[in-house]
Amino acid sequence: MLFGRNQKNPIHIADKGVVEWKYTTCGYCSTGCSIEVGLNAEGAPVASRGVADADVNRGKLCIKGIFEHELFRQTPGRGDQPLMRTQRFEPFRATGWKEALDTVGSEIRRIQGAYGRDSFAIVSTGQIMTEEFYTLGKLARGVIGTNNYDGNTTLCMSSAVSGYKRSFGSDGPPGCYDDFDHTECLLAIGSNLPEQHPIIYWRLKEALEKRKFPVIVVDPRVTMFAQMADIHLPVNPGTDLVLLNALAHVILKEGLHKPDYLAAHAEGFEEFKALVEQYDPVTAAKICGIDEDTIRNVARVYARAGAAMTIWTMGINQSTHGSDGVVAINNLNLITGNIGKPGGSSLSITGQCNAMGTREWSSCSGLPGYRALEKDQDREEIAKFWGIDPSFFPKQRGMFMTDILPAIETGEIKGLWLIATNPMTSMSNTARIRKMLEKLEFLVVQDAYQDVETNEYAHAFLPAAVWAEKEGCFTNTERRVNLTRNVCPPHGDSKPDLWIFNEVAKRFEQGRQIRFPENAEGVFEEMKKLSRGRLLDISGMSYDKIEKARGLQWPCADGADQGSARLYADGVFQHPNGKAKLIPLPFIDNNERPDAEYPFWLNTGRVVEHFHTRTRTGKVGNGNKFSPTPYMEMNPDAAVRLGIRHGEYARLTSRRGDAVVMVQLTQRVAPDAVFIPFHFHECVNRVSLGLLDPHSRQPAYKQCAVHIERSADQDEAARQNVAARAY
Repeated sequence: MLFGRNQKNPIHIADKGVVEWKYTTCGYCSTGCSIEVGLNAEGAPVASRGVADADVNRGKLCIKGIFEHELFRQTPGRGDQPLMRTQRFEPFRATGWKEALDTVGSEIRRIQGAYGRDSFAIVSTGQIMTEEFYTLGKLARGVIGTNNYDGNTTLCMSSAVSGYKRSFGSDGPPGCYDDFDHTECLLAIGSNLPEQHPIIYWRLKEALEKRKFPVIVVDPRVTMFAQMADIHLPVNPGTDLVLLNALAHVILKEGLHKPDYLAAHAEGFEEFKALVEQYDPVTAAKICGIDEDTIRNVARVYARAGAAMTIWTMGINQSTHGSDGVVAINNLNLITGNIGKPGGSSLSITGQCNAMGTREWSSCSGLPGYRALEKDQDREEIAKFWGIDPSFFPKQRGMFMTDILPAIETGEIKGLWLIATNPMTSMSNTARIRKMLEKLEFLVVQDAYQDVETNEYAHAFLPAAVWAEKEGCFTNTERRVNLTRNVCPPHGDSKPDLWIFNEVAKRFEQGRQIRFPENAEGVFEEMKKLSRGRLLDISGMSYDKIEKARGLQWPCADGADQGSARLYADGVFQHPNGKAKLIPLPFIDNNERPDAEYPFWLNTGRVVEHFHTRTRTGKVGNGNKFSPTPYMEMNPDAAVRLGIRHGEYARLTSRRGDAVVMVQLTQRVAPDAVFIPFHFHECVNRVSLGLLDPHSRQPAYKQCAVHIERSADQDEAARQNVAARAY
């Protein structure tokens, strides 16, 4: 007789008819999983699988990666030919690439001729190849010449970039996933790894199975990560900096810091010590909501560990003081000597698949290879390499994305080119963004999907290929450069972004004088030359070497067999004197807070099934099957007071707008707080705050104050909910 699982039907994996597997890199989050896409006899992608010998994911994929091949199987809304119109809101007409690109080039020249070079702005993405970022930077900085050029990574990673630069003198995460195997204490702040980056979470769990160490999660909500943690600190929203200063206070007060390391490798200790003296646990507890004994205990556990590391994502970055939060994390790791050693790190978990690539090579914040517009030597070096006059470059960076859009209101920006970014869904205060876009004289939308909401306001649409319809590299969270091989041809008459940038360059006299390599590998060879001897040295890499190694971390100098796992292992930082900076950080409470009229905190975050605003995952059946509906987590006690039941619809109102969502009752959120996944932009960004960090100009998406009431007409609320999420 058979018992238990022997009675069940065996699992049968359907034969998809795969005749060839092609190596590539996942195009969703920043984990950087190596993936193979299976093609059938007709050359159509029909399956996806993880690559077993890739160090990042070791054969694993999350639900998004498992079904990634479906993106190439005629998902609805793909753009297949260029579109144009003279007047906004009139029907688009199909056209050829020559007319479309001729028009784009002539409109850029017209606007710049009438209003000045900086009147035309370019906003890029974190979703295209590094070679395409570099080429776009050459086009924007060296040909078009606008200084108002940025990427949508300002919305997710700008605070990490700013914080790293302030503390260490350069961007670049100093740690890696291997640090999980060496750390003796992990502090995670504003990060829900199981849903945000499931494969990185699996790497952590794998490390914990081999060797137990304390995991401390700081998050206002009882996330999946908080539920598995040894210690959960449900900090009051927006007070991370107070908690971090208090931890530093205890470490210094009890002599648990590393004075020898600080003397050799950091400056500013006395000023920093004087500031954190003000943040004793008793005082801090009243602000951040974590009791004084817990603050002391966490500080001791962290400082006494032989190696300790901190990770974070948007819970730190998307704040009114996100850059200060990153610097405070760096301060904590500097005073405990946890930079540049196995298991000791300040590791920002990046958002988009190639947010690192745009930070490194796009020239958004400066010039390629972490060069700065503010440095004469950097401007002269790149100008000579590209063959242009150094005076063509501005001497400081222009507007961030979050400043470019408001500048449309004031008339400073007259034309805009958006590349794989959709501000009608990604920016807060949607009604205001709509009015901004309507004021533009010329808007170009370049995207794989023609049904993106911002395209409603475009004069020209350029259909672009998605990740594995082209070739190039991504850089992941741990600085690992991995390769995307071409899996299948672009959809319809869509084109790789690299081809589009090269063709636009030909529409400008200076663009015809500068060399633009025609293929991605040629661009990569050019980048290698510019990287030689710099922090992000990739001169020892090649496409074949990257694929064979399943990704290589930079720096990887010419002649090296492998890249370097960590930065600053020698204690030498990128500030001119070679030392890191300890920076005193006073807490400035400029956040919007709940009051009598708007009594609830609204927090946002990710769910594992979806990515960003669901431009792609919203069209993949298995993503929508598991998470189909905009919903709001609400505490049952609060719901009772408002007469709201589980599964009913409620209306949220902020000072900026309103939204209707289904209510899910759970103790995971506090009685004065609610949580909504940000993928359902039709809810979140109608009400979110978007106040900007003064250093990074990153929006504060994470906290704002809202009013909640039960929807009077439940049937109508349900209908609106379904209509809002339909594609």
